[in-house]
Formats: sequence, C-alpha cells, structure tokens
Amino acid sequence: MTAAQSKKHYDLSEVLIDEKTLAKRIAELGAEITKDYEGRSIVLIGILKGSIPFIADLMRHIKLDDLEVDYISVSSYGRSTKSSGVVRILKDLDSDIKSKDVIIVEDIIDTGLTLAYLKEYFMGRNPNSLKICTLLDKPSRRKVDIRGDYVGFQVEDRFIVGYGLDVDQRYRNLPFISWIKEE
Repeated sequence: MTAAQSKKHYDLSEVLIDEKTLAKRIAELGAEITKDYEGRSIVLIGILKGSIPFIADLMRHIKLDDLEVDYISVSSYGRSTKSSGVVRILKDLDSDIKSKDVIIVEDIIDTGLTLAYLKEYFMGRNPNSLKICTLLDKPSRRKVDIRGDYVGFQVEDRFIVGYGLDVDQRYRNLPFISWIKEE
C-alpha cells in the first residue's frame, strides 16, 4: 500500500467562500495595506505552507515600491485536525527584520497559539512595527487574546480547507474555501 492509498478519506462540504469573493476581499486588503503604509517599506512574512496562495495574491494588490517577502515554517498540527498547542519552527526567516515594518500573513487564526508565539518571537527581533493579516478568523476557538489587524473573513468553528489550508497535506490546491464534513 502506498502512502497516498493509506491516507484517510475526507468528504468536503459546500463551498463557503468562492473564488470571486476571495479575489475581491484580498484586493480590498491589499488596498488597505497600501493606504496604511504609503511611502514606507514593509516586509510580509508568510507562514508556510498555508499562506502561499493568500500571500501571492495579496502582494500583487499592495502598491508599494518597497515590499519584501519572507517565510517562516512552523508546525502545531502535525497530521491531526486539532492543534497540539506546541509550536516548532521548521524554517526561520532569511532576512533581518530589525527596525522594519512587518506584517505577518497567516491563512487562519484559530486558537491563536501559533500566532501569539510568532508575534512574541518576532518582537524579540525589534521590528519597527508588527501587524497581522489573516485570510480567515475563527474567534470561537481562540485560546489567547490575539487579533488580526487585517482580516479577510470570519468563519464558524469547522475544519476549513482549500486555498492553502489543508488536512493531512490535502486540499491546499482548491481555489475556494470549503470545510470537512463531520464523521
């Protein structure tokens, strides 16, 4: 049996956020960030792997001359649909963020544990400013007091997939947001 054959099967529910709605909201977020940082330079830090589609689309809508992009890879889920609460850094930043305006770009704020950890971690590197841009916000699951400065959509307490979000590394390639049906 191959690894692909041994993966658990998940059924998707209806489309929660379609491609057109995603594109419109991401353009709005890009315009907001452009306005807020006019005449300044910023560093977008994408949290791998889930933020890839979002950060790629978002940065195309940020109309600033000085825009850097970097990535950090962390793990708190493993192969589960529940966060372990333990954050491990798998890949750190390549650039120095000291005295720079930084925006963390996240796919979803769920419990907030990973983002709270990263916020504290990055503040230790003395950026000029640090804000959070998240595509999705799930406040009903929050375990720490953390909020996005730029929020795409608020979602219910369901396991969300698509547009970068996955379950067991699957469904990231969906061009829309859906959710996994309960078993």
